[in-house]
Amino acid sequence: MSRTSSTSAPGLSPQFCFNERVLRDFLRLSRGTIDDSITQNLNALVTPAQKGFDPSSTAVRQTDSRAQPIDPEACQSFKDNVLFPSWQTRSDVLNYCAGVATSPDPDDPDLILRETESARDRERVVDERLDPYSARFFPREARTESLANLIRNQRTVEEIIRARTWGLVTERCNDSAMTWEEALNSWRERRRH
Repeated sequence: MSRTSSTSAPGLSPQFCFNERVLRDFLRLSRGTIDDSITQNLNALVTPAQKGFDPSSTAVRQTDSRAQPIDPEACQSFKDNVLFPSWQTRSDVLNYCAGVATSPDPDDPDLILRETESARDRERVVDERLDPYSARFFPREARTESLANLIRNQRTVEEIIRARTWGLVTERCNDSAMTWEEALNSWRERRRH
């Protein structure tokens, strides 16, 4: 897989999705670049020296970042060109991989092994007095099931991260009372036209 930026989609293929480490790494990198560092990203939008540098500004540490307003155009540009594209890319990846997880998987490398284990277990005679643990059989999970579980978990994580990020964005940008879902959908609509 080639290196991609946090907002550009990786090459989507079933192999990408089934390589859960690569999928997790992509999501972690994208979230780390944009959402986990949202405060720094928003601070970078503040124009500190509108009237030239004032040496006295360094005499007191500024701890309340809300005291410095962010230009509304800079906020909108950040949302339209950085935040929403990153979220959309992650949504695209999760949606694609969810489709892979719910599709038949003819290339499943463990399919024959699972079928063999299942047939063997149906024929097994167990004397639980001799081996009390023998009744426990944990069939191997199909890789589509494993992927579906991962996608479900990652979607939950995504909801939490987006809500947290959006809370900071709306606070710092003095933004509307729109939810992150409404704002993202509005951005999607503007892009289509």
